[in-house]
Amino acid sequence: MESWRNVWRKGVAPLLSTESLEALRLALVHDDPRLLQGATTTPPPLQCVQDWPVEAACALGYCGWIGDGLETVAEVEEFFARMCFEIDQQLGEPAACRWFLNWFDDTPREEMRRELLIEVQRTLAERLSADAAPEVATDETAAA
Repeated sequence: MESWRNVWRKGVAPLLSTESLEALRLALVHDDPRLLQGATTTPPPLQCVQDWPVEAACALGYCGWIGDGLETVAEVEEFFARMCFEIDQQLGEPAACRWFLNWFDDTPREEMRRELLIEVQRTLAERLSADAAPEVATDETAAA
């Protein structure tokens, strides 16, 4: 499995809300120009624009912005930094998030959209099937 895909499945996807994943899915399907490659946000995360509204964001930033309702450059940048830290922790590798982020930034847009959409849909389908699965009786519930 490609490194980016492994990082997505084991590090990124588990940390994202279902709402974020759905927002990203729609952005990929509709080629939303606000889904930004090559930068974290527009405007860029500079001190002088921290309170400005976000106009575009990378995949992770987009999830926090559109999916989770963050609004300002500072909020999205903080979300992005926290996600990167948590992805690295999940995978037990410093800068593990780079495998996904570099792939997202460097892959031609059509290919990126196609491949990432497959992963997002896979993650959403797994969550849907897990939510629909009947509760398995444990020893405690069976004895009740």
